[in-house]
Amino acid sequence: MKKTILVVGLVIGLAFIIAACQPAPACPEATPCPAAPAQPAPAEEANIPFMKAWEASGHADAASEAFTHWNEEDPQEIPVVCAKCHSGTGFMDYVGADGSAAMSVDKAAAIGTVITCETCHNAATASLSTVVFPSGVEVKGLGKEAVCMTCHQGMASKVQVDTAVEGQEPDTVNAELGFTNIHYYAAAATVYAGEAKGGYQYDGKTYDARNDHVEGYATCVDCHSAHSLEVKVDECSTCHVGVKAVEDLKNVREPSSAPDYDGDGDVKEGMYFEIEGLQEALYKAIQSYSAEVAKAPVVYSKAAYPYFFNDTNADGVTDEAEAAFPNAYKSWTPRLLKAAYNYQLSVKDPGAYAHGNKYIVQLLFDSIEDLNTKLTTPVDMAAMNRDDNGHFAGNSEAFRHWDAAGFDRASCVKCHTATGLPQFIENGTNIKMPPSNGLACSTCHNGAEWPAVYSVADVTFPSGAKLTFGEGDPNNMCMLCHQGVESGVSVTRATAGMDPDTGSDKLTFRNVHYFAAATTLFGTDAKGVYEYAGQTYAGRYMHVEGFNTCTSCHDAHELKAKASACTGCHQVDDPAKIRMGDTDYDGDGDVTEGLYGEIETMKEKLYAAIQVYAKDKLQTGILYDSNAYPYFFLDKDNDGAPDKNDQGRNVSFNNWSPKLLYAGYNLQYAMKDPGAFVHNPKYVMQVLYDSIKDIGGSVAGMTRPE
Repeated sequence: MKKTILVVGLVIGLAFIIAACQPAPACPEATPCPAAPAQPAPAEEANIPFMKAWEASGHADAASEAFTHWNEEDPQEIPVVCAKCHSGTGFMDYVGADGSAAMSVDKAAAIGTVITCETCHNAATASLSTVVFPSGVEVKGLGKEAVCMTCHQGMASKVQVDTAVEGQEPDTVNAELGFTNIHYYAAAATVYAGEAKGGYQYDGKTYDARNDHVEGYATCVDCHSAHSLEVKVDECSTCHVGVKAVEDLKNVREPSSAPDYDGDGDVKEGMYFEIEGLQEALYKAIQSYSAEVAKAPVVYSKAAYPYFFNDTNADGVTDEAEAAFPNAYKSWTPRLLKAAYNYQLSVKDPGAYAHGNKYIVQLLFDSIEDLNTKLTTPVDMAAMNRDDNGHFAGNSEAFRHWDAAGFDRASCVKCHTATGLPQFIENGTNIKMPPSNGLACSTCHNGAEWPAVYSVADVTFPSGAKLTFGEGDPNNMCMLCHQGVESGVSVTRATAGMDPDTGSDKLTFRNVHYFAAATTLFGTDAKGVYEYAGQTYAGRYMHVEGFNTCTSCHDAHELKAKASACTGCHQVDDPAKIRMGDTDYDGDGDVTEGLYGEIETMKEKLYAAIQVYAKDKLQTGILYDSNAYPYFFLDKDNDGAPDKNDQGRNVSFNNWSPKLLYAGYNLQYAMKDPGAFVHNPKYVMQVLYDSIKDIGGSVAGMTRPE
């Protein structure tokens, strides 16, 4: 929601486009340098709007390092590589306001040229709508934030780090390898997170996408004054109670940020402090690795270039004499460089805790984890957490599945975007929209009646049934998504008129989808499973008063079950151990195991029966993998491994008979509601029992719940 995020960046000194610059890279041959343009007249003389706000900002601070760094250089000019962001005329050169080609700087800029009114208020700058990040990622269709993002993006990314270490052994010191610096105030890189690849993103890991925050507060100028650059703190307090000053934003933490990221046991502290805790842990890992693996202890200085230095006395403390350029650290290994790069990124965006805190958490966590693989005494990460809970895990498959296409299919928008559910509630349908980084506060809370939850009278399930917890009950919101996308009705319709035991490549698997908890809870009223003719099935599971809705058993934001509330009646420390009576439902002879265990055994028996049926009746082997779409795969030679196509991919099962589809659908249903043993255990066991029996499996010793 994004989750606490407030696009606060540029907080400390983000007054200037990129401050405190490191020594400039080697300059090309000097070019004729234009004279510094005249600066605007004082406000009382020119009567220019917002002049006083600008004069107090870093953009106008002609004495700052951001604009004076080159004053003693020879020649006295701001080189081409730096001019875009450290000179008003350099920026105008970049956008083509001086008549030159746009998107490049053609000549060095004069010293003393700050960011003036004219820098931003000209036709070329006003039309700027595209930003290219150091990773090469191009973002188009931007608004006014494109001007800010052009400079506040840093100068390096995963791409530059990978290029620097290409072909090198991860733990071998290379004296030619230097530190790769992201540069300063790279707020846009933090906001655009995994999309921009500003951080070093480890292969095999998934990362949050752009932080959208909430409508109206998702861009640079939404949260910062365009002239003073100050954060619009007074507007933050509308949602973030108690925020009166920028410093207070460090204490902001949304309910969606439930995990203890830094593992210190404090889940109430602001995200600033969670990041601070992870920074401390990463720095510890960096120092341990440098001493143990690189054999050269390292220390860090935030204020001294190039930031990492030899710890000459090996005391772990950065002494003043050590933080000097001649003592620059030169014992880099690729693994150490990646971690140090991420550490620097997190430090050099002082507003990262608001711009994209979850992305920074992921980068720091992964860096610690990677260094730990080589440490004799790894940093203790047992209590740390990398990812958010389901609804807010923007890096998860549930939200990142559609990135390559650039938009969600309309049928997926309702539950897999932050704005899809409100759109559905208002219109009864959805249209395509861009992917989002998890759900947001405004997904469930009506902005017009804040903080009230949207009111839903009843919910239509895939079977066509209309069900409700009560008109306007907030739990109806949960049911809009946690209902699946198929039902027994659609399975019946797909197999109509077919011989029950005849396989056909025209019949395809019907997938209920995931976490259809509401459908399970309402049982036969929702008809989410395939119910066999002649059998009766349990309806809504009412449990006991006070524990018969979604939010009475799950925290609305953490999503975790309120397991401690079960202890009073059930006298167990784990809901999976709960059982009712001493009936042996699964026929394994164990009448002490929880209902979870009873259902697990029944699922195993159903899968075994499915395999026997496919082999004996259809002469086609079948395999099931709950983690790989489309879940059921062909195994013609019955060797226990999926058959492969010409591209080496698993071949999906293609010889379904109606009877096999009924059983396969019900197995998948039970697998994809991992809480079925609590949501409606008898209903699920009835379905599994009937499925085993119908497909020819043995139910000897088993008991079908009444």
